[in-house]
Amino acid sequence: MSSWGDNNNSTAVVQGYVDQGDFNGSKGDRQPKQFNDVFFGVLFFAHLGVMAVLLIQSIAGGYYGNGGGDVSGIVYACSVCGVFAAGLSTVALGFMMRFATALIKTALFFSVASSAALAILGLASGNMLMGILGLVSFAFGCCYAYFVWSRIPFAAANLNTALTAVRANLGLTMVAYVFLGLALGWSIWWSVATSSMIDGYGAGITFLFFLSYYWVHQVLQNTMHVTSAGVIGTWWFDPDEASSFCSTAISDSFARATTYSFGSICFGSLLVALIQALRATNHYLRGNDDAQCIVCIIDCILGCIESIVEYFNKWAYVYVGLYGYSYLDAGRNVITLFANKGWTTIITDDLTDNVLFMVSVGIGLLTGLVGLTIAKLDQNLFANMGFDDTASVGFVLGLLVGFIMASILMGVVSSAVNTVIVCFAESPREFEVNHPQLSMEMRDAWRRAWPDECNNL
Repeated sequence: MSSWGDNNNSTAVVQGYVDQGDFNGSKGDRQPKQFNDVFFGVLFFAHLGVMAVLLIQSIAGGYYGNGGGDVSGIVYACSVCGVFAAGLSTVALGFMMRFATALIKTALFFSVASSAALAILGLASGNMLMGILGLVSFAFGCCYAYFVWSRIPFAAANLNTALTAVRANLGLTMVAYVFLGLALGWSIWWSVATSSMIDGYGAGITFLFFLSYYWVHQVLQNTMHVTSAGVIGTWWFDPDEASSFCSTAISDSFARATTYSFGSICFGSLLVALIQALRATNHYLRGNDDAQCIVCIIDCILGCIESIVEYFNKWAYVYVGLYGYSYLDAGRNVITLFANKGWTTIITDDLTDNVLFMVSVGIGLLTGLVGLTIAKLDQNLFANMGFDDTASVGFVLGLLVGFIMASILMGVVSSAVNTVIVCFAESPREFEVNHPQLSMEMRDAWRRAWPDECNNL
C-alpha cells in the first residue's frame, strides 16, 4: 500500500486507507476505495454503446467508402519516424535535466520572437489585423518575461524534479503510447460512424457528434494525467514503490484511474468536451459573412471558458490521482490548498509548458527531416497514394508523427510537473527525507524567487 495518505493524527482507517473526513486545507488524505461520480462513468459507456450501433450501421450500409491506394508506404514511413521520435524524446529527457534553466530562458525568447515574427509578417503582407495582434502579443510577451525572470530557477528545479520522477518510472511512456493508439482508433471509429450522418442532420445532432468525439479524447488524456499523478505521488512519498521501468506504482495508479476514479475523469472531461463541441459546431455551421464578427466573439468567449475549465481540471485531477477524491471535492480541496499557502500566483506560471511545447516542436522538425530523407531515398514510397511531391509528404508526415509522439511524452512530464507543485506545497518535509538533493535544489530556488514566502514551506 502506498504511504502518502498516512498520517499520525488519523482518526479512522477504512479498508487500510486513511480517512480524516473534511479537508483541512493543508494536506489531502487517502480516500477509501469507492467508485466516485458513478453516473458520469455509466453515461460515458452508454454513449459508447450508441456510437457502436452507429458504427455497425455505417459499415453495414457501406457509407464509409471504398477505394484508396496502397498505404504500405505511409505505414513504413510512420513506423520509422515513430521509432526515431520515441528514441529522441527519451534522450530529450536527459538533455532537459541538464539544461533546464537554459531551456526555460530559450522558451521565453522563443515565445517573444514568434510574436515579433507574426507582427512583421502581418505588416509586410499588408494584413494590419495580424500585424497589430502580433505587436500586442509581443508587448505582453516582453512584460511577462520581465516579471517572471526571477522565477526561472524555481521552474527549472521543478522541471528537473518532474523529469527525474518520470525517468525513474519510464514505463509511464508505454501507457501513454497505448492511449495514443486508443485515441487513433477512436478517431477512425468516430469518422466511420458519423460519415453518413453528420451532413444529414441539423445543428443539434452535429453538436452531439462533436461532443462524443471530444469527450472520448478528453477521457483518454485525463486518464493518463490521473495515472501520472498517482505514480509521481508514490515516487514522492514512497520511492521504493516507484523507481523502476514497470513499477507497481504504475499498475496500481492505472488500475485506480480506470476503476474507482473513472467516473470523476468522465465528469471533468465532459465539461471541457461540451465547450469544445460548442466551438466546433460554431465553426462548422457558420456561413453568414455578415455574422463573422459575432461568430469570432462567441468563439473567443468559449475559448476563455475552456481555458478556465482546463486550468481547474489539471489541478483537480492531481488530487484525484493522489488521494482518490471525487471530481468536485478534488478541485475544491486543491484550490483551497493553494489559497491557504498563498500560491495563487505561483501556479499561474506556465514556464515549463513553454519548454515542453518548444521541445515537441523541435523533435517534430527533426523527425520531419527523417521523413524527408526516407522519401528522397525511395521516390516511389508514396506514388501509389497519388502524391506528386513525395519529399513534402515525407516531411509533413514525419513532422506530425514526431510532434504527436513527443507531445505524448511531454504530456506525461507536464502532469508530473503539476503533481510536483502540489506535493511540494503540502509535503515538503517528506520530499526532503526521500529526495534530499532535489529538495535542496527546489528550496534554494524557492528562496531566491519568493524570499517572503519561505515560511510557507
